[in-house]
Amino acid sequence: MGTQLKEKKVAIVVTDGFEEVELTKPLEALKEAGATAEIISPKDKTVKAWAETDWGKEYQVDKNIEDVVVSDYDALVLPGGVMNPDHLRVNDKVVAFVTGFFDEGKPIAAICHGPWTLIETGELDGRKVTSYRSLKTDLENAGALWLDQEVVVDKGLVTSRTPDDLPAFCKKMIEEIAEGPHNRVAGANNGGVSQLG
Repeated sequence: MGTQLKEKKVAIVVTDGFEEVELTKPLEALKEAGATAEIISPKDKTVKAWAETDWGKEYQVDKNIEDVVVSDYDALVLPGGVMNPDHLRVNDKVVAFVTGFFDEGKPIAAICHGPWTLIETGELDGRKVTSYRSLKTDLENAGALWLDQEVVVDKGLVTSRTPDDLPAFCKKMIEEIAEGPHNRVAGANNGGVSQLG
């Protein structure tokens, strides 16, 4: 096991219908880098994955969304799958939790349909992102600049398009978490450009 992310704690937020490989691969990468990762959900006990064309395995939930605070975590990961973010983005507790990572400048990594939940935070205006192609218009309507690239990084926000992009996604996710929080105001960490909009 690596030590790049030793003492880093990462929240992975999902509910039923997340794309299985978009949880398992980042989780594996985080653990290999030495991080502690917890599966957070509005559900108790277990969440059920979607594996490409049918239901996949069930995974143990570490904590309910009602019982977590942003200050306990160093970063956030949002796997995709169509059903998963569609339910998460209408859950006020989830949206507040995700928004808190933006507020504190902590790294966020979202893949495929995962960025759907980010729209609800109101924090994407002027940010560069990518996602599964069908989300392009939604993200642009939220003020984001959508790019068709395997991984896009913008001030601690890491996004990718599909499971095919997972190697690049996981690599950048680890790099950004290792870097730590990004300033939200003008300063050295972001070249003097304010992230507030």
